[in-house]
Amino acid sequence: MTKKFDPGVYRDILRVREAYGFDLGGFLIRFYQYMMNIGTITMLTLSGYSFFLAGLVSSAIALSTFVVAPRVSKLVDEQGQHRVVPVAGAITMAGFCLLMATVILQGPDWLLFIGAFFMGFLPNPQAMTRARWTYLIRSGRLGSRAPSLRTMFSYEGVLDDIGFMFSPAISIALASSLFPTAGLLAGGVSFVIGVIILSVSRSTEPPPSRSREKVQAQRTKSVFRTSSMVRLLFCLMLLLGAFFGIFDATTVALAEELGDPNIASVVLMISSFVSMIMGFVFGMLRLRVPQYVQLTVAGVLVGCAYGCMAFIDSAPTLYVVSITAALFYAPFLIICNASAERVVPDTRLTEALTWLSAGSTCGLAIGPTAGGLIIDTWGAAASFDMGAAVALIIPLLILVFYRAMKKGIPEQGYEEVAFVEGTKK
Repeated sequence: MTKKFDPGVYRDILRVREAYGFDLGGFLIRFYQYMMNIGTITMLTLSGYSFFLAGLVSSAIALSTFVVAPRVSKLVDEQGQHRVVPVAGAITMAGFCLLMATVILQGPDWLLFIGAFFMGFLPNPQAMTRARWTYLIRSGRLGSRAPSLRTMFSYEGVLDDIGFMFSPAISIALASSLFPTAGLLAGGVSFVIGVIILSVSRSTEPPPSRSREKVQAQRTKSVFRTSSMVRLLFCLMLLLGAFFGIFDATTVALAEELGDPNIASVVLMISSFVSMIMGFVFGMLRLRVPQYVQLTVAGVLVGCAYGCMAFIDSAPTLYVVSITAALFYAPFLIICNASAERVVPDTRLTEALTWLSAGSTCGLAIGPTAGGLIIDTWGAAASFDMGAAVALIIPLLILVFYRAMKKGIPEQGYEEVAFVEGTKK
């Protein structure tokens, strides 16, 4: 009888030695990715630039990532990671070097925005590593060693949380203790090493969807245009990023209003840790309910949990709401990524996952800006109210499109972990 809760599932992940190279490369790229925006703000403000300009440059990076990254991932699916990633990485580093040189040499401000634009060519590490894992599992190459897809998505989610928790802190610490460009410089070195490792790990790379000649002869439409489910998942991730960005910014504002800025750092660290643990535990579950039901339940829970931020008016209520809501954040992300894997062909998975990441990136850029305007005008409590309203749109949207999800998301369980070679999805 199959266990419904298996604490040993992560052993299957660690046994796959073929994944060590691309997971290390992907994690090093993530290390840079998660410090990119906050590292830019820290570098610019410590170098004497205004917070307003630093925020605009950071938003320009986020906007460029939102516009460009899905198109980079589309090329990755069509032509292969080893062809596209080095080129996209070189363009990213060109923008990075331009930004750094402008700061060091005190060049004109407009050069900062040109550098920010080219930094948006960053190849998406989460999508590429998940695509490699999916290829290894579904192709049957791992045989009986294959982990389940749920375990894989949970494991990758834990790596995301680790990078999200520690990368910004390391960037700020280096910039503050050494020199303004130290934090982002460390991230840039990590990015270059990660791109090299990922590019040379070709044995685990999913085959391109079409040959180079066919790509030149006939361009395919974006998966965002062809899949209504990808568009729905994108909107859910956009809302997730928006209310989470509002929550983070407003937590800092409330802590300042209460006269103890340390409250914010403690709350955000605890909630991140809780989210990481829940993602780890969620990967041990073997649920038998259909995927659209999982997405519905997770969306309602995360939306209603963060909707409770409307009740925050003190440090105790902030702790209770943030820790409770963090219980549902990672499972919702994992289920969204797993749903994307279900609704697109394997050959379009990198692009689909990048659209989800782009949605959350766009939300994280919009949320703090909108929250900041509300905080400056009406205070932290009003900003929490707005964040709660945004969060509650998620369960509303899911319930409205419930029938479409039931029809559009395949119901097969996670028993499909070892497809034989050549079997179509």
